[in-house]
Amino acid sequence: MAEFQFQQIDVFSAEPTRGNPVAVVIGADGLTTEQMAAFANWTNLSETTFLLRSTTPEADYRVRIFTPRTELPFAGHPTLGSCHAWLAAGGQPRGNMIVQECGLGLVPVRAHNGCLAFAAPPLQRSGSVEPALLHRVADGLKIPASSIRAAAWTDNGPGWLSVMLGSRREVLALEPDYAALSDLCIGVIGPWDAAQDGKQPQFEVRAFAMACGVNEDPVTGSLNAGLAQWLIGSGLAPGHYSASQGTCLGRAGRVHVDLEDGKIWVGGVTTTLIAGVLRL
Repeated sequence: MAEFQFQQIDVFSAEPTRGNPVAVVIGADGLTTEQMAAFANWTNLSETTFLLRSTTPEADYRVRIFTPRTELPFAGHPTLGSCHAWLAAGGQPRGNMIVQECGLGLVPVRAHNGCLAFAAPPLQRSGSVEPALLHRVADGLKIPASSIRAAAWTDNGPGWLSVMLGSRREVLALEPDYAALSDLCIGVIGPWDAAQDGKQPQFEVRAFAMACGVNEDPVTGSLNAGLAQWLIGSGLAPGHYSASQGTCLGRAGRVHVDLEDGKIWVGGVTTTLIAGVLRL
C-alpha cells in the first residue's frame, strides 16, 4: 500500500468540532479516480479532497473534490480546508495570493484577518426560478409558497437553488421532505432579528444538498458564495456581512462575506484537528 499525508480540517468555526470537516489527502497524484471516489465514500464526510500537482503555471496546486457519491467541480469549505492543509504541509504560493486549480478553473485564496477566504467564482446559472419548480421546493420544505420572499439560481458547481425566508426562526424550523427533493441542492437563508437574535451574524443559512448525497451540509462555502452574489447584487444584503450555519446540526459555523474591488470574498477560520498517514 502507498502512504500519503492526511489531514482533517475543521472549516468555518473557531470552536473545534463546531465547523464543517473536510478530509484532505496530500500528494495524491498516484491515486486513480476510482480510489479517490472509494476513499471519499469511506470517509462519509460531505467532502473529501485530493491535492495534486497543478496543470497550469498560474496555479499553486490542483484539487479534486468528492462527496460520498460524486465529484464536484468546486466547493467552498473544501477549498479553504485544502488550502489550509497545503500550507500546513509546506506549500509556498508563487504570488501574493494562493491560486487553486479545480474543475471550475482557477480560484484565488487569501489569508485575511486570521481567516482564509476564497474569491467567489462566477455563477454557472443565475436568475429566476421557474414557478412550478419553486412550488415544488416549497412543498418539499413543507412551507407555504408565500413564505418564500425571494428565490434565485445560485449555482457555482453543485447546482444550488436558493430561497430567502422572512426570519432566522423560519429557517431553523424547517423539516424538509428529503426524498421529495432528492434531485436538488437547495440553499435557504433568512435574516437575524437584531432585537431577538443579536446583531451578529446578520443571516442564518441552511444547505440541503440531496443531489450531492448529503441531506444537510453543516457549513457550506459554495452556497454562501452564491448567496452573496445574489443578495449583494440584488440589494438584499450589504457588502460586508456574516452568516451563521449548522445550528440545527449542533455546529457553530460562521461565514464572513466581503465585497472588495468588485470581488466577493467568502472566508472563515480553519483548523487542523487530525493529521497523520493514509495507507491505500
